[in-house]
Amino acid sequence: MRKDLLQNLPALPQFPESLWRETSSLPTFPKLSNDIKVDVAIVGAGITGISTAYVLTKAGLKVAVLDAATILDGATGYTTAKITSQHGMMYSKLIQHFGEEAAKLYFEANEEALQFIRDTVKEHEIECYLEEEDAYLYADSDEQAEQLQQEWQAYGQLGLPGEWVDTVPVPLTIKGAIRLRNQAQFHPLLYLRALTDYITTHGGSLYEHTLMEDYAEQGEDERLQLKTQSGHMISCNHAVSASHFPFFDGGSLYFTRLHAERSYAIALEARTRFEGGMYINCGEPKRSLRSAKMNGKQVILVGGESHRTGDSQCTLRHYEELEKFGGSLYDLTGIPYRWSTQDLITIDEVPYIGVLNSRHPNVYVATGYGKWGMTTGTLAAHLIHDLILGKDNRYAELFTPSRFKMNPSIKNLAVQNATVAKELVSGKIGTVYMKPDDLRADEGSVVKHCGKRAGAYRDKEGKLYLVDTTCTHLGCEVQWNDAERSWDCPCHGSRFDYKGHVLEGPATQDLKTLTPQLEL
Repeated sequence: MRKDLLQNLPALPQFPESLWRETSSLPTFPKLSNDIKVDVAIVGAGITGISTAYVLTKAGLKVAVLDAATILDGATGYTTAKITSQHGMMYSKLIQHFGEEAAKLYFEANEEALQFIRDTVKEHEIECYLEEEDAYLYADSDEQAEQLQQEWQAYGQLGLPGEWVDTVPVPLTIKGAIRLRNQAQFHPLLYLRALTDYITTHGGSLYEHTLMEDYAEQGEDERLQLKTQSGHMISCNHAVSASHFPFFDGGSLYFTRLHAERSYAIALEARTRFEGGMYINCGEPKRSLRSAKMNGKQVILVGGESHRTGDSQCTLRHYEELEKFGGSLYDLTGIPYRWSTQDLITIDEVPYIGVLNSRHPNVYVATGYGKWGMTTGTLAAHLIHDLILGKDNRYAELFTPSRFKMNPSIKNLAVQNATVAKELVSGKIGTVYMKPDDLRADEGSVVKHCGKRAGAYRDKEGKLYLVDTTCTHLGCEVQWNDAERSWDCPCHGSRFDYKGHVLEGPATQDLKTLTPQLEL
């Protein structure tokens, strides 16, 4: 029997990088160290922030992009990078909750985004492995086949250019699939590196390691004033939140209207060749397939295993399940990369793109892409571009953050906030028996420290790190993520490294650090 490759995981990097991060050379930028004045300030340097800065720079505006960490190190750097309008079981849901016209607009918006990426790659001759591929949404059980038939009916209602097929090129056992031709895949960071170069050579500026305050107010000159946590001011006519949770909430309570999910991916080397196409199943557990280039060789990307952030007892198990799935299809020889990512999902599953709220008409937000940020991040850039320049955009109403669809929004809002309430209570009353001294090297856990709940991680050299496990956002208790060596909040998706430093919001303050003491 073939030995599971993931038994060799300790030989991999302690804090895994994605294939994209490891095979791209990205520029570095300074931290903002002075007050600045620009036309548009964009917070977040992923595909949305960089694409928005690019289209606004081309329009002649002076932009600044600011990121709390480094550019392209959020979800964009850890995606599977499919560029497609086939977003799972999306169109049957859209027809039911938004109507046929809105569902057709959703498809057309994503197709336009795909075409924009094609055109931009051609215009700048970007070497980013852009490849045309067919996308397949498949069923691998009788139950999933019934669900897929509903989606197929939606394709027919909307006149979408899909095809029903009974077999696929890869060795999957399926009960049917919907094929959408002429979709694409690429290396996202090589593409966005070229856009970043364009921005900086045409008057734009980028800043890394620049944390923003929850502040966006009009000054005496009627320009917006933003503030960094280090006290520097950004004066601008418009501000764009291109981060996961908006850097400035403005009383809109976005954390109650979004929930965070983690998903996983591995890059597999195999003796057998991948036959082409991009694949995702319509049920659970989620499974995704595509190929990619690594140093001139083909690797197979296997993704899936989604779960709510902080709601998994053993995150390493998700990598193991993906390796088993890939091994059932191909003769594997290695796993050079593994990574995970975090996505936000809105209560009606359509992204929020547009004006933050009526009280702040010059602040824009783009978030809640689910798993489909390559097209939706790109279409967000164009929609925000048009809003800033006062142009009509036929997609504005569909994506406006101020919408509220009675069904499913009420149901999902109730379920989501009931989950938060449960976590607030259960996290406080759970019994903890392990002590810090019980931890082995490279192990983390919730522990009992000085009679109270705490989080502990012992690194490979034996050094112990202790943190207070109460999330600094709204007080839920974080859980240990053994795959990424992080503390994850199950309420709103905030994440902290093993030292307690913020990795992802909505939290902006680090976890409180504790001093190791001898337990009697």
